[in-house]
Amino acid sequence: MRDQSSHPPPPEDVLEIGSPDQFAALAHPLRQRLLFVLGHRPATISQLAAQLDAKKGNVAHHVKVLREAGLVHVTETRQVRGGTEQYYQRTARRMIVAEPQAADTAAMFAAVAQELDLSPGEHHLTLRHLRLSPATARELGEALAKLVDDAEEDTEDEPVHGVLVALYQQASPTGPASAAVDATGA
Repeated sequence: MRDQSSHPPPPEDVLEIGSPDQFAALAHPLRQRLLFVLGHRPATISQLAAQLDAKKGNVAHHVKVLREAGLVHVTETRQVRGGTEQYYQRTARRMIVAEPQAADTAAMFAAVAQELDLSPGEHHLTLRHLRLSPATARELGEALAKLVDDAEEDTEDEPVHGVLVALYQQASPTGPASAAVDATGA
């Protein structure tokens, strides 16, 4: 028997990450992986520990950090053997980092690298640099976001696939060596 929700369901589809607490919470690869898992269905600390092959105490600590940062919440509780079991889920289906910081990006990439390493199936990883006008870059970003949003199926029995989409303007190289490269048209 499940009890009433401790918190209402997330009011919005997208959460914009911006507070220092949220950035600090995102700065650990296990917390990133927890967010990946909790994006699909609620889970208990025990379920998360088993799925991520981690110790329950470690998972509980990281879930607490995510909860205090407002990135996960308790969706329901259940009485089990004289105790209370809590089910956690992300506070929003999508989380967008409006102004990524190096430490947060590194933690996200480390979490993705762990996911790729543990993936039982084939995966696709490509890095390309494209010359795009600002308008074309904006259109590409919107198309990529739509493609990912439209791809999700509503079937529980299919395997979960991770998708990382990044579109950024490459920093301009500076210094004498870059001027020679720019002059050659490379």
